[in-house]
Amino acid sequence: MVSRHASSLLFRRLVGPVIGLLLFAVLANLAVAAWLAAHRTTAAAAAVEQQVTGAVAASRVPLAPPILTALHQLTSCHFLIADSAAPAGIFSTAAATEQPATNWRAVLAGTTPPPDRVQLPSGEYRVSLFRSQSIRPQQVVLLIPLPAVTRVVFESVAPMLVVAGVMLAILIPLGLSVTGRLTRRIIAIEGLVGRIAAGAFGSQLVAGPHPAGDGDEIDRLRRGVNQMSSTLASLRDSLVAGERQRLLGQLAAGFAHELRNAVTGSRLAIDLHRRRCPLPTADQPARDDSLAVAIRQLDILEEEVRGLLTLGRPDVQPPVTEFDLAALLDDVHDLTGPRLEHAGVDLSRDCPSLLLSARREPLRAAVVNLVLNAIDAAGPGGLVRLAATVRDGCCVITVEDNGPGLPPTLGESISEPFVTDKPEGVGLGLAVARAVAEERGGGLNWGRQDGLTRFELSLPLASPSPPPEPHGDPA
Repeated sequence: MVSRHASSLLFRRLVGPVIGLLLFAVLANLAVAAWLAAHRTTAAAAAVEQQVTGAVAASRVPLAPPILTALHQLTSCHFLIADSAAPAGIFSTAAATEQPATNWRAVLAGTTPPPDRVQLPSGEYRVSLFRSQSIRPQQVVLLIPLPAVTRVVFESVAPMLVVAGVMLAILIPLGLSVTGRLTRRIIAIEGLVGRIAAGAFGSQLVAGPHPAGDGDEIDRLRRGVNQMSSTLASLRDSLVAGERQRLLGQLAAGFAHELRNAVTGSRLAIDLHRRRCPLPTADQPARDDSLAVAIRQLDILEEEVRGLLTLGRPDVQPPVTEFDLAALLDDVHDLTGPRLEHAGVDLSRDCPSLLLSARREPLRAAVVNLVLNAIDAAGPGGLVRLAATVRDGCCVITVEDNGPGLPPTLGESISEPFVTDKPEGVGLGLAVARAVAEERGGGLNWGRQDGLTRFELSLPLASPSPPPEPHGDPA
């Protein structure tokens, strides 16, 4: 399970740079706007000073108070000149003479340099001293109004602050939502990878009905991880099946070795008994052929034992021959006859004469296993049906019984090695039958319908292509 710390760390790494860049861009724009506003204010004051001083200095008209008053109304600048008619000896269009901190008389006389700036009740002013070039030259003090820099900067920055605030109010929640969705998708993929690493092969991450970013890199990563999970599950199943097949071959070889010794001893004992007992003649025919059937069953059992010894070794398998399927099913009936009689089960057959190309002995052993299982399932007084038909280019051998059927817990695993519902069963009969069918390109299926359990062993009528040569040493 993904920790909360890991998810929050990923979220911070995605969201932090995005919001940081947005804030940096906004602050940088505000700083540049403030600097430009202050710079424009200073430049505007300097331009006004240059224009007014140039115009007044070039005028040939004496600077009388009425003229200065008119200039003040036109330019919003204030003027100070020496005027004996004024109460303080100085005429001013502003209240500058009320500021005792500046000796304007000394400034006009040229004995005291003017201050750079002066603060009056009406605001802050830039101070400039120049001499008019009129008929009667005069020293003139020019007071140029300076707008409040703070107000100018605020007026310049305020629109940008409003726009930036609106954009941040939109972009930050949008960025949090987008990065949150990306983070959740990445965390989901991380969780799936963790489950796969823990051995949960086959786990899938399903996209929602309307996945965000469908088809993008994260979605392709999700599909790739799903495919990897499915591939690992398939490889695991193949490895398990291969290991079961290898174990089946080893176990079958061990059983076959012991069975072959027992079969050999039984056959020798029967042969010895036949030599010691007189054989039936024409005058005294044999009243019971059970001994001959026993010898035949031992012969067939010996063939099946040899088949078990060669299980999983294609190089020593019996050859493929063409034979009559009806004759093979007759052999199956003869081999299972004593078991049928002992169990009180009736066997019916329905098989046309059909030439089939396959390995005869393994196929006979597979059908015998299916019939014996049906006899055990049907029980005393039960019915077993053995039939063969041609369907879709395949020969289908059907074994039916009216027994209670297989337990639901077995399901599709019934034909796996060592899977059985019999207390003393080994679980190899159906596995061997399926291996015989699949070796020829067929299959083994089962089902339950109308109170009957049906097993169908299918073999293609056309010969399949030969299997590839095995690599390495045979198992």
